[in-house]
Amino acid sequence: MAKSYLGKLVLHWCDECKTPVLGRKCLCGAETRQVQVTPPGDIRPAFQADIEHINNLYRLYFGVDLIPDNHIAVLNKIPDKDRMEEIVMGGAVVCAIRYLPDNQRWEVLPRIHSALYSRPARGFVIADDGAIESIKSGSSLLAPGLVDIHPDVMEGDEVLILTRDGECIGAGRARVGAKEAVNMDRGQIVRTRKAGQGICIPGESTWEDAIESNSTILTNVETEAVNFVRSIKSKNPDLFASVSYSGGKDSLATLLVVQKAIGKVPLIFSDTGLEFPETYKNIEDVVAGYDLEIIRTGAGDAFWETMEREGPPSVDARWCCSVCKLNPVKELIKENWGECLSFIGQRKYESLARMKSPRVWRNFKVQVQLSASPIQHWTALHVFLYLFQEKAPYNELYERRIDRIGCFMCPSSDIATFETIKIDYPELWKEWEQKLVDYREKNELPESWALNFEWRKRGETDDTSSYS
Repeated sequence: MAKSYLGKLVLHWCDECKTPVLGRKCLCGAETRQVQVTPPGDIRPAFQADIEHINNLYRLYFGVDLIPDNHIAVLNKIPDKDRMEEIVMGGAVVCAIRYLPDNQRWEVLPRIHSALYSRPARGFVIADDGAIESIKSGSSLLAPGLVDIHPDVMEGDEVLILTRDGECIGAGRARVGAKEAVNMDRGQIVRTRKAGQGICIPGESTWEDAIESNSTILTNVETEAVNFVRSIKSKNPDLFASVSYSGGKDSLATLLVVQKAIGKVPLIFSDTGLEFPETYKNIEDVVAGYDLEIIRTGAGDAFWETMEREGPPSVDARWCCSVCKLNPVKELIKENWGECLSFIGQRKYESLARMKSPRVWRNFKVQVQLSASPIQHWTALHVFLYLFQEKAPYNELYERRIDRIGCFMCPSSDIATFETIKIDYPELWKEWEQKLVDYREKNELPESWALNFEWRKRGETDDTSSYS
């Protein structure tokens, strides 16, 4: 899919503190550099499991780790066929990784700054001194400019282009393998990737340092959100106030803001029956930790009964939200209060639909609920830094490379995430696969419909990437 600007690209870097900053000035007083990331720019921290995953992949391609100990990495999910993330360190994108569902594997797409963190032990070529300037300007490496190539390089591999002295001057895709390259007198060896590199200044730091660097910014966004909550409540004094809580980071940040604005309010949790175990645990921890009332709705067997008639939900036919969440919430509000004011953790950086959504709205299917989003303009990094600062009990799924909290088989999840779920939650996934098989056999669908995740999309989309 094409680049989508959902909001201002806010990621900056402080070269003094070696930290990401969500504005032009760090708390230390230094002016920051803007980091050129691909839109929409819903940046987030790389947790330890993310770092291990990235290092395992990078080691497979280049024989060394990419992310050293005690270095902050920020991830930026970008449009692609399935899942793709840019890795930001030192104030620049140093690499990207993407999942190739057709091949069931991850691909590493390095940029030259990755070599500032570790010199590749494989997956490299060495260029002659006479080719350096042309390669730096974006030209491909041609056979006359080749000095050496690692013997393991195969056609189509991603490679780094080094000088004789070990400086990295380019990155791209090998057009031929090592065996063919060493015997070539002419032709293209590596097609370089023409992408803005920016400035990268490596340095050690921690997320505690990042919280401090962003403390003024976090205070400002919190104050704005608190004032928003107070304003909405004052304009609707007779409406019962609540927080819609899902067990995810956004609803937790919203809860904290609402408590600071108007005190404790009940949580409304719409239990689909399809949540991760960690989500149920998070809800228990939050309710106990903040001494809150929780009001639950339940969909019962409505999901499975509807699936019998409609088939599994898909990206372009998400009947599940109405059946499992909206309808039960509507009935709950009508029975208890008639109308309700709900503060919801919606953010514009999540999707085009949410970017276009007003900050205060009524869902046409739940007219009895007035919804308001205090954190509409926050990125995921705003949210996490705020939760870190407040020492809030966020869902541990985020530390297990699952960044979408909701039903475990949500069709809006990418295949890469499903592969993680299949490994970490085999019993949940086995049950879901059996439901898919039952529906497929009943409706005489091909095996690929279930095996290749074709159930997720009833229509086709044209997905393209800027990293092709």
